[in-house]
Amino acid sequence: MKSLLLLLLLTGSAAVSRAQSVAAPAQGAAVSTTPIQTVEASCGQCRLGLPGKGCDLAVRIDGKAYFVEGTTIDSHGDAHAKDGFCQAIRKAEVQGQVVNNQFVATYFKLLPEPAAAKSAP
Repeated sequence: MKSLLLLLLLTGSAAVSRAQSVAAPAQGAAVSTTPIQTVEASCGQCRLGLPGKGCDLAVRIDGKAYFVEGTTIDSHGDAHAKDGFCQAIRKAEVQGQVVNNQFVATYFKLLPEPAAAKSAP
């Protein structure tokens, strides 16, 4: 009976830890089998001309904008800050693919702004 209880406990723990690790890759480590792209990232509605009434993270790849699935606009700072996604188009390193007209991110890293852009009035 004790070994059955221990087995159930370990199985439950493994399932919970696996579920948590699956949700994090969009901001976590890059996957070596998928190429990293540098793209423009911003608010899809405020800066990239996508339809909608809210503020949602989007990327522009080869001139076409896609909403992002796998991470959110608020996961990368205040979207309405001076350098936020609703105020500026930023560069990001991403991995993922376009599925059903959305970019499904497995990795997303916002790149720092160039020094010249930070000091501009």
